[in-house]
Amino acid sequence: MTKKYFGTDGIRGRVGEHPITADFFLKLGWAAGRVFASEGHGFVLVGKDTRISGYMFESALEAGLTAAGVDTRLLGPMPTPGIAYLTRTLRAQAGIVISASHNHYYDNGVKFFSVQGTKLPDKIERKIERHIDSPMTTVESSKLGKAKRLVDAAGRYIEFCKASVPTRLDFSGMRIIVDCAHGATYHIAPHVFSEVGAEVVTIGAEPDGLNINDECGATKPEKLAATVLAYRADFGIALDGDGDRLVMVDHKGEIVDGDELIYIIAKARLDEGLMSGPVVGTLMTNLGMEHGLKKLGIDLLRANVGDRYVMEMLAEHKGILGGENSGHIICLDKTTTGDGIIAALQIMAEMQSSGKNLHELKSGMEKYPQVLVNVKTNKKINPAEDEGIQKSVKAVEKKLGDTGRVLLRASGTEPLIRIMVEGRQEDSVKNYAHQIAEDVKKAMGA
Repeated sequence: MTKKYFGTDGIRGRVGEHPITADFFLKLGWAAGRVFASEGHGFVLVGKDTRISGYMFESALEAGLTAAGVDTRLLGPMPTPGIAYLTRTLRAQAGIVISASHNHYYDNGVKFFSVQGTKLPDKIERKIERHIDSPMTTVESSKLGKAKRLVDAAGRYIEFCKASVPTRLDFSGMRIIVDCAHGATYHIAPHVFSEVGAEVVTIGAEPDGLNINDECGATKPEKLAATVLAYRADFGIALDGDGDRLVMVDHKGEIVDGDELIYIIAKARLDEGLMSGPVVGTLMTNLGMEHGLKKLGIDLLRANVGDRYVMEMLAEHKGILGGENSGHIICLDKTTTGDGIIAALQIMAEMQSSGKNLHELKSGMEKYPQVLVNVKTNKKINPAEDEGIQKSVKAVEKKLGDTGRVLLRASGTEPLIRIMVEGRQEDSVKNYAHQIAEDVKKAMGA
């Protein structure tokens, strides 16, 4: 059964447009509270990133939870993975994150974590949705929930992050730049990296409610690259607005994406004898990573795009490492969800243990050029069932052989056919992508 409000990563949209409105969040808080109250007794954690609308939605959720008779612990600005961690260790009934992750300030959203620090099961989300569509009531006054602020939330999470790498490692020789994207890690990430011994220069750590992810962070690492070169730093760390993505920059100013970082961590785990199961990527994971892992004797499985699907496949195949090229990196041997700070610490630990810099570590994997072309559609078309499109795809796949691949998919949110071609020669890849795009247009009668 499809869900009405919840997507693959909670509920997200433009602030002021349904369902990202104060009245909906009030009802959502009440509906979630009703469900959590029926599941057992306990409190719910509520945290947020730094966008200005977070104040409004925090208050609305608190009021709804209170009306349902559920106690609330308010965390204030906290990274999404930090809220997952605190939900688990404080044994809260659930954790609620108010964030639109890497989106701009005018978007917002909400996602939930279970007491295990993982995404809520579908059946619980469906229960919440059923309550949203029923009349709101308030419990008798003596049974109203109470709200408190948890003042030591940041400190607890900082210590957890630091504990993800061995204390014997000395990072005192490292000069690093940390870009917090003016987001939820602004008061946490600089402390973590400096307290493990690194010399830290911080950028993107002055949130004003409107500048989250604005030309900075994991989605825009160019400013970080320039800062790394200007300070002659060893490397740079770019997080996104809610701290669950990581992109890095090496000492030459070259961007190191999620696929390359996952490869480095996988090789490190293998060298330590700690690798377990396959690595799980997505349909968009670079073919170079698949080939690089194969040389190490590690299998790569591909899930649909989205960290929820990566998590499901990791659980199914008993893996410990997975993620996306966008920088979602899941180290299940360290935590329960994607965590940019913890992933960065794993890379730093490998640099220190191996004596290699980031540029040398990523060189074990050859990243293939990847070209994306979007074709607007004027009618519903399934590229997998269209004979003309499939003929074009197969012709390109034959030319690429085992050194490239083609991926076509209809967008789930826009009237687009997304075409991705990947291979060793960038010029050829571009030509193939545009050739297929023209054939898609012909199939639509354009």
